[in-house]
Formats: sequence, structure tokens, C-alpha cells
Amino acid sequence: MSERMTPVDAAWLQMEEPTSLMVITSVLWFDEPLDWERLTEVVRERLVERYPRFRQRVVSAGLLGTHRWEDDPAFRLAAHLRRTRLRAPGGRAALEHQVGESMGTALDASRPLWELHLIEGYETGSALLMRVHHCIADGISLARVLLSLTDERAGGGGGPEALEEAEAPPGTLSRLLRGARTVVGSTRAAWKRGAELLAEPIQLMDLAVEGARGASALSRLMTLQQDPPSPFRGGLGPDKRVAWSSPVPVEKVREIGHGTGSTVNDVVMAVVAGMLRRYVAARGQPPEDLRAVVPVNLRPLSEPLPRELGNRFGMVFLPLPLGVEDPVERLWELKRRMDKLKRSPEAAVMFGMLTAAGLAPSAVERAAVEVMRKKASLVLTNVPGPRRPVFLAGARLAGVMFWVPMAGRLGLGLSIFSYAGHVTLGVAADAGLVPEPHALIEDFEAELDSLADAVKEAGHTRPLH
Repeated sequence: MSERMTPVDAAWLQMEEPTSLMVITSVLWFDEPLDWERLTEVVRERLVERYPRFRQRVVSAGLLGTHRWEDDPAFRLAAHLRRTRLRAPGGRAALEHQVGESMGTALDASRPLWELHLIEGYETGSALLMRVHHCIADGISLARVLLSLTDERAGGGGGPEALEEAEAPPGTLSRLLRGARTVVGSTRAAWKRGAELLAEPIQLMDLAVEGARGASALSRLMTLQQDPPSPFRGGLGPDKRVAWSSPVPVEKVREIGHGTGSTVNDVVMAVVAGMLRRYVAARGQPPEDLRAVVPVNLRPLSEPLPRELGNRFGMVFLPLPLGVEDPVERLWELKRRMDKLKRSPEAAVMFGMLTAAGLAPSAVERAAVEVMRKKASLVLTNVPGPRRPVFLAGARLAGVMFWVPMAGRLGLGLSIFSYAGHVTLGVAADAGLVPEPHALIEDFEAELDSLADAVKEAGHTRPLH
């Protein structure tokens, strides 16, 4: 089988550079050791046999070097599955180090562009490191694919009937949840979302770009001022570092939201802005607003994933209000900016730019990369996972972290992942720019407590604007 790669998928393949690999990385950790044979069979049945891209390699053909998908005649699942062991005592620091090292290692271009590592000796259980090239699919699709490997019970099984038992919020959110459950039925994933996360940017539905609105959004993108200097901007090297926070109970975040009329997503994004403000100020620089590139899903949640996967997302540029000193005022300003972006066709405009980049790589691709490099300082993703614990190959999934590539030669990637009633923040950074990502994690935890205290002291119940 051979088929031409779509222009937007080709754009992500062509954007790869030695210091900025276009690879999506995820790490999952478990309370107990994973069974190798059972894991192999799950990957074979639910990943390789279901989605052709995991059996296909990328080839170039024709005078213009058009990229195509072609069945790998030498495909062997064993070549993509590896087993390694952490050095004792095998804690989080050792796992973070191994994940960071992997981010600087390119995938083998002669084979299908993915790999899965079973990491044994992690605490009392084990971990899985999965790396998939962005040309195969976008982050939200790959999160769905990855979670389709899981079950609701250790013995396997679980489907839409069991999901319908979950309590659903009334009105519009209930209808949205029913649409999300259609996805569950097609992927066998235990994919339960909290109502607060349904309004986040990554879950926006398809946006039509027409006439003046599309032209206005494109004009805004091209005329945005360059982001100010910060510790996150500069030349990149091949070495990357990662860290992630301890899981934060969603209830703690929800309490802050109830006190300010904000969603869980608003609160977490505001805490991230406060974290960056602390980090920048501690390094002697004025905390000016910085823009984050935020991926926006353009594939409706009710739409089953196609077997060919692919990229169907855009991006918006979210100005994070680092310049606002008061934590509660910062939250309200962040919410105002988020609400404005949700009504904008900007995401679809960026999707169009990426499509054009795949068709005309030399000029348009450079323009798309330059927009991201000059207009933003970081990539920020927010991916909702299962609301209840799930199992993979019989082992309970204890936690998940997920990073998309830092496209546009950006040096910092932040990921927010919710799972089983908790939210975790992950940091991935260029080692030359942010040599100690744990400093950001400490600032995140301190800012969360600070915002909670400020909300209690202020006593506000609704935004004032």
C-alpha cells in the first residue's frame, strides 16, 4: 500500500530540525510491573493492527520529493518495542532523566516513526515511554490512541455501557458528554471528562474561516509584536530536560474556580502564568506578558478517529498575563483572554498556514515557523484523560504525562494532563535555556497555594469585568 501524505502532515515532517524534533512524547507509570507478553499483544491488537500508520514508513518520490506512506515490507513489532531498566533506586528523577534524553534522539527514518519502551525498576512498578512522530497524528488524537490501549478493569474489558453509568451534568454539557462517549465506543478507551474541561481551547469544534473574519485573524497573526526577551528564548541545543509535578486534586482547583466564577481550565492556566512570572522575576527580568502557542482540536469529539489518523488541529496565540501582579486579577484577565480566543477563527487560520506549508515548503513553511518563533515563547497543551483509574495489560495506571513538540524553535513546552481526579503539570525544556525544570515545578506549586489564599481573602464570587 502507498498513499500520498497530506500537506499538513508533511509540514510537521519538514519542520523537524536536530535541535527541535517533531516527536510527541508520553510517559505512563504503573503501581506494579507490566507483563511484557501481555503488553506486546495489546500493542499488536489495538495499535498496529488497527492503525496502518504504525506499520508504514515515510518515503519520498518524484522530482519534488513528495512524501508518501508505504507499507514497511520488513516491519517487525519487536523492532519498535524495547525493555530497559532504571538504575536503583529507580525514582522519579531517574525516569525524568531518561525521558529527557529520549527527546534529543531522532526516530529511525527507515522504519515506521514510533517506538515504545518498557522501563522496568521504576519504584514498585514500571513505566512506559512512547514516542510518535507528529506527522502520524496530532497530540489529542494520539492521546486517544494511547488510552485506547487501556481497560476499565484489570482483567480487561469495559465499554460504552459502563460509561453511561457515570453522572452527567445537565443541559448542553450533557449533550457534549454523550458525543464524547461515542468516541469511547470506537476506541475502547475509558475516556471520561469532567464538565469543567469541556470548554478548554483544545476541545473547540471546527471553525469556519470566511471573509473578513479570516482575513482579520491572519492580519493579526502577521502583525503581532515579537515576544520580549525572557529566560525561555534563545538558541537551542540537542539536550532536553523534563520534570513533572505531584498530582494536584481537581477538587482543590475547583474550589478556586467556584470562588471566582472560573472553570478548572481557567484556574490552571492562570497558575501557569503566575508560575512563569515567578520564574522570570527570580532571574532578574521584568515579568512582561508572554505568548503561548496553544493547540486547538479541529476534529469534533463525536467523530471517531480515522484509521489513517493524521493532523487536524490549529493553534492560537494566548497572551499570558505575567504583567498582572495580583493573582486574582491575573486569573480574571486570563479568563477574559481565553474567552476572546474561543470566538476567534485564529486556530483555523493557522491550520491553513500549516497546510500551505506542506504544499510549498520552502517559503510558506519558513513563514509559519517564523510566526511561532517570533510571536511566542512556549507551547502549552491541556489534555483531559480518564476521570477514573484505568488499566493497561492488567496493571493499574498511576499517572500520565504528555508533551507535544516545541515547534517553531521554541525552548519551553508545558503540558497539563488530568487523570483520575488529579491534574499534573509537565515541563519539557531546552537544557541550555532551562537547566533545572524542577524550579518551574516548585513555582507552580507555590503559585497554586498563593492563588487559593488570595481567593479566600478577596471573597469575590464573580469576575468584575
